[in-house]
Amino acid sequence: MSTRNLTRQSLMLRNLAETMVQALAPLKAASGRLKYLSPFPRRFNGAYESYEKAMEAAGRTALAGYDNDEVTDVSFDQMCKIAPWDYPVLFWLNKLEAELDGLVDAGGHMGTKYRAFRNHLSPKPSFRWIVYDVAAVVRAGRARAQREDCPGLEFVDDISLADDVQLFLGSGLLQYLDKPLSQLISSMRTRPRHLLLNKVALRKGPEVVTLERIGPALVPYRMRNEAAFMRNVCQLGYKLVDRWSIPSLSHVVETHPELGASESAGFYFRLDS
Repeated sequence: MSTRNLTRQSLMLRNLAETMVQALAPLKAASGRLKYLSPFPRRFNGAYESYEKAMEAAGRTALAGYDNDEVTDVSFDQMCKIAPWDYPVLFWLNKLEAELDGLVDAGGHMGTKYRAFRNHLSPKPSFRWIVYDVAAVVRAGRARAQREDCPGLEFVDDISLADDVQLFLGSGLLQYLDKPLSQLISSMRTRPRHLLLNKVALRKGPEVVTLERIGPALVPYRMRNEAAFMRNVCQLGYKLVDRWSIPSLSHVVETHPELGASESAGFYFRLDS
């Protein structure tokens, strides 16, 4: 092959590569940080100092928050399947279920973990699985449960109604919760002896609230300061028993990559009494 043909092919390949880079995900510097110009919607967008400011920003461009009927069915079938990060929770539920008459599944959606776990547990016949969530999700969850065979599954949008349960399950709760965990648990009539918290988004620096796109809505997503989170739980009298990391659920805010990646972790705490 001649030198001229090699040069022509090299130019064609270089032009093709430049075209692909420009078409797929060009980056440009703007306002002192890199902003992605991908044609696909970003999963995480923005960085705010509080949940309230994130909600305000979300409401300017989309449905704001999880408490919307249009959001309740998003990813429901997928969430009813067991994921790799569920197994530590299943391990502790199996170890503890003999002493449990019920649990509150805070942020439990329409009973997704109930459906995912029920064939892997052997609870007492009178066991109560009480889902606490926002009003729109509770309405949808009750309607769906009436159409299916879901023994023991209950729904409340006021956590004080989830009384006399020995275990608090929060799987994917903390990143969407609009208050400190201690405040939510203090709203219960009695503190559960056991806390199982999974998929907790943490970082070493100050807390950051971003917006996650979930279907047609933008939902505040909290990446909590790890030390502050641990203090908040322990001040209620809970002692850490187990901790596990979930590297596959680490996230970077696309619009603010300089903040670094969050860490996802799970915890088992027991009331130190």
